[in-house]
This record gives sequence, structure tokens and C-alpha cells, in this order.
Amino acid sequence: MSQHSTHFEARGGGLVLSDAILIYRTHGAGGGRQDDGAAFASVHAVDQGDDGAPTIAAGKPLTRAQLRQWTRALGRIAVPEILPANMLISHQDILAWWVPEQVRTAFFALSSPPDGLRILSKRISVRVPYPAHLFVATRAGLSVFALGASERPTADTILLHSPILNVFVDGKLCWGSIVRPRGLTVNSIPVFESAVFDSWSTHPNPGQELTVSGKGGLQKLWDDLAAREAKRFPVKRLKPFGTASRRNAGRPNGRAAAGAITLGMLIAASAQS
Repeated sequence: MSQHSTHFEARGGGLVLSDAILIYRTHGAGGGRQDDGAAFASVHAVDQGDDGAPTIAAGKPLTRAQLRQWTRALGRIAVPEILPANMLISHQDILAWWVPEQVRTAFFALSSPPDGLRILSKRISVRVPYPAHLFVATRAGLSVFALGASERPTADTILLHSPILNVFVDGKLCWGSIVRPRGLTVNSIPVFESAVFDSWSTHPNPGQELTVSGKGGLQKLWDDLAAREAKRFPVKRLKPFGTASRRNAGRPNGRAAAGAITLGMLIAASAQS
């Protein structure tokens, strides 16, 4: 049982308990998750007794019109925001946006650089090309993915593993000592992006070398891009997200490889978590 309670004071124009919505689920559903089982909701008036104690009265089935009414009433606490053009989803529990490919300054301080590096064998900040990226921020953290084309993604867009060293194979950002944003608002987007692009890359995360194809691995790929002052990232070397452990994974510009994840699939999974 919860140890927390909230008291709404009716005097002085404050809030007063007026209605209750009861939700009925199939037996065994719930357990802290939003399952797909059958559900029913009823709305009840709340009567105030002579002693001031509230009593839930008989109810009626909750209609769609009432649901929209309560959604609008509760939504008034949300501050309206003007969404930037690169925004994909703005929700109280999830933000999703993309950034186009670009050349920008990266920060490398490799803890165990492999032999043969020309540029990244020492601590250095250097301009390198990044592929287009997708960011998905939830209350659980930030997920980062690369995109095969520098254009606004759709639900059918196949996601690629990000080549950024601070990103785990599952797409999650390794925060380390980076300060996390406190909320999921448009204003927090620059903070999320800074955590990804402006932090020092020290080493690949476990399994991350498997996220690129071709010879040399991820660290040597970044070293080659820096050494020849490349202007575009070779996205054909990035494996589709979800296929890093497979050899011969499909190319991003071809048919989806078995197990590849699309943007639509990712958002659907995030909504259920």
C-alpha cells in the first residue's frame, strides 16, 4: 500500500475531489505493466458526507467523449511548446528527433588505442563526419541510432547502429559522469545532443566493434576519417540495428536484414515499456 497521500483543499478556489474513474482489468493483468488484456472503465461521482469524508457513488461506463474531456482537463498542466522541424515525437514520456549528417568536432581520448592509428593515438579534438542520427529520449534514458540517409525518417526507416563510441550495442547512451537532463521537453534536446557529441570518447563498448563491417574496426574507421579529413561518413559500413552479432548483415540501402529494427517498431516497443 502506498505511504503517500494528497489532500485537495476545497476552500479558496482550490481543487476538490469530484469524480473517480475505476479501471477493471482481466484477471492476472497489470503487475506494473500496460498489457493488451481486456479492460473496462467506469466514472463515478464523489459524494461528500457530513463529516467531509468522500464516498464514491454508483458509476456509469466511461465514454470516449468523457475520456477526451478528462484528457483535455489534465493536459492543461502541460506547457505548450513550438516544435522544431526535426522533431518526430513530443510526448510526456518520450521525445524523438533526428539530426542530419554533418561534420563536427569530436573528442577522443582512447584508453587502449590499437596499433597503427595516425591521429587518435593521443588525446585530441578533431573534426570528423557524422552520419544522420535518430535520438529517442525516455524516462529510462537516451537511445541513439544512425540513419542510412540524411532525411527525415519514417516508420519504415531501418535503424543502424550508431558509430559513436559512447553508445552501447543496445543503442543506449553510456552516461558515465555526464549530467542528465531533468525533463523530456524541447528545451532539453540540446542537452541530450551535447551528451552525445560533446563528451570524450574513450573506448568502444562491449561488442561495439561488431557494429561495423569491413576491415579495421570502429576505432580505426574514426582514425581514417580524421586523418584524411573526410567530409562524409561511409554509412554502408554500419550494420542495421539488431544485427550486429550476425555476419553478412543486410545493407541499409537494400532490403531489411532479418532482425533489423525500423523506427515504427522501436516507437511501438517504447510505448509498451
